[in-house]
Amino acid sequence: MKIRPFKGITPKLGERVFVDPSAVVLGDVEIGDDSSVWPLTVIRGDMHQIRIGERTNVQDGSILHITHASSYNPKGYPLIIGDEVIIGHQVMLHGCTIGNRILIGMSCTIMDGAVVEDDVVIGAGSLVPPGKRLESGKLYMGRPAKAVRDLTEKELSYFSYSAGNYVKLKDEHLAEEWAHS
Repeated sequence: MKIRPFKGITPKLGERVFVDPSAVVLGDVEIGDDSSVWPLTVIRGDMHQIRIGERTNVQDGSILHITHASSYNPKGYPLIIGDEVIIGHQVMLHGCTIGNRILIGMSCTIMDGAVVEDDVVIGAGSLVPPGKRLESGKLYMGRPAKAVRDLTEKELSYFSYSAGNYVKLKDEHLAEEWAHS
């Protein structure tokens, strides 16, 4: 695992967090209890903060970054991710806000200033453009992402199930001898 300080700020990991040895986490990053970061992921909090909630998983090859403050955007955009978020393989999150109980499909891109409310599914390959707000309880798909339909009760119950499944899997990885070397 490559946990790196930047400008005197070291990432903070909650209880029982798993970060794969091939992942890089640097700078002003906080990761909540029972969350997991999988192979070849980059979480780079070098010019603004990144906050990741509890029981959230960031799957293989994802890139998480921020938008720095400048004359074009005086406050910049941190990256804020809630609890029980499933971030699929090769997702790019950049200076956006992600609520609780979200499924972000493989190869999605969510851009600067976008806001995803709680209880949302974003279909694989979707693009959420800068500043767009995705409303709670819906499935979004496309480039740009558009609401397709309301989520079913079964789909809504999947968030906690999937988060729990990843908690079990990361616990198995933490138990492996290589995870402690």
